[in-house]
Amino acid sequence: MKEFRRTRRRQVAESVQVVDSMTETVVGHIGNVSESGMLVMSNAPLVPDALYQLRFTLPDGLTRTAFEVGAHLLWRDQASAPGQAWAGFRFITMSEQQMLQLRRWIDAPGSQYA
Repeated sequence: MKEFRRTRRRQVAESVQVVDSMTETVVGHIGNVSESGMLVMSNAPLVPDALYQLRFTLPDGLTRTAFEVGAHLLWRDQASAPGQAWAGFRFITMSEQQMLQLRRWIDAPGSQYA
């Protein structure tokens, strides 16, 4: 069966932490990112269908680009490692400037897609 997604998901080659801006705790690491959301490997007790304010920094050549987003946790599935889960977030708020930066990052030459 072929899977169809609305937006491309770029894999993140290095470990990128995702921080809950409200509690300043690390909730996990990014697996892949699209214009509309991201997959996170989480070790935190996230609540499905909850809203989060998240912060992460993506590698961008020799620099790093910081993002602050409002996100809705759509789903959470137990991973094979004890205490870890895959979490699917949908972005609900992001500045226009950050959206442009994210699009550039996703479309950069040499990107790998999930």
